[in-house]
Amino acid sequence: MIRANSLSKRFGSVEAVCGLSFEVPRGSICGFLGPNGSGKSTTLRMLTGLLRPDAGRIEIDGVDAVAAWREARRRIGYLPESAPAYPEMRVEEYLAFRWAIAGRSGSRHDEIARVCGRCGLDSVRRRLVGTLSRGFRQRVGLAAALLGDPAVLLLDEPTEGLDPFQVREFRDLVREFAQGRTVLLSSHLLAEVETLCDRVVLILGGRLVATGLLQELRQSATASAVHSILLETDLRDLASVTAQSGLESIEVLEASEDGRWQRYRLRTRKDAREHLAAAIVEQGGRVRDLHLEAPSLEAVFMELAGAARP
Repeated sequence: MIRANSLSKRFGSVEAVCGLSFEVPRGSICGFLGPNGSGKSTTLRMLTGLLRPDAGRIEIDGVDAVAAWREARRRIGYLPESAPAYPEMRVEEYLAFRWAIAGRSGSRHDEIARVCGRCGLDSVRRRLVGTLSRGFRQRVGLAAALLGDPAVLLLDEPTEGLDPFQVREFRDLVREFAQGRTVLLSSHLLAEVETLCDRVVLILGGRLVATGLLQELRQSATASAVHSILLETDLRDLASVTAQSGLESIEVLEASEDGRWQRYRLRTRKDAREHLAAAIVEQGGRVRDLHLEAPSLEAVFMELAGAARP
């Protein structure tokens, strides 16, 4: 659905994006991840046609987004960072304005009613945009992006500045609208990407670091990084066991309510679960839980970004 091939963009002496290539398949929610200043917003603006790449090719649903940007633009809903809107306009007036400049076809009245209903804006349709809370202004921006029922949604830092309740509501909206669409969500918030996305494109300094399914990236990080093992056992003295198993550190987490079982997190350079379980049983202990802990997206990001730095 989205294909970028060798994209580059320079602003004077600053190379914002350099040879960036990635694909986002139909029906995915893909996190576009990177620190501030890594080129995420510049890339999104090239995908929407707001910026012309210095080099490279962009396809949106099979349409050349550089040569036929108007056709490609009709397939895209775009929510820029901070959801720009005219504060002196009423919500429905602003949506009508966005409908007109986008050149959408069909019934404007019906389409505005549809997006207001889906974004929870019916109660504020006649309100001035400037009187709305930040959360509702983000909803207005999302409603504008959904006009014309686009196949692709590009969201740039969509929850920036929202409070925790507004973030949860907005994430629920994104999940709902992702059904049958392709979503590329730019963010520097790792927890947001981890919560919403099934794929990740990670960039650093305008260059691709990694791309793929989030689970695959986690597995790759698990294979090469220090393993984290969660253990629950009734054996109190783990010193001899850990020495035999080559474990590097032990962190005591919590005890069960009856005090019989203790939870630990252990670090090791290899998957020592089998050896660990056997050593505990040999010492007369029992194991109630023993599994590898999946690395967080933060751990994956730090490992991949660290490897990519010169």
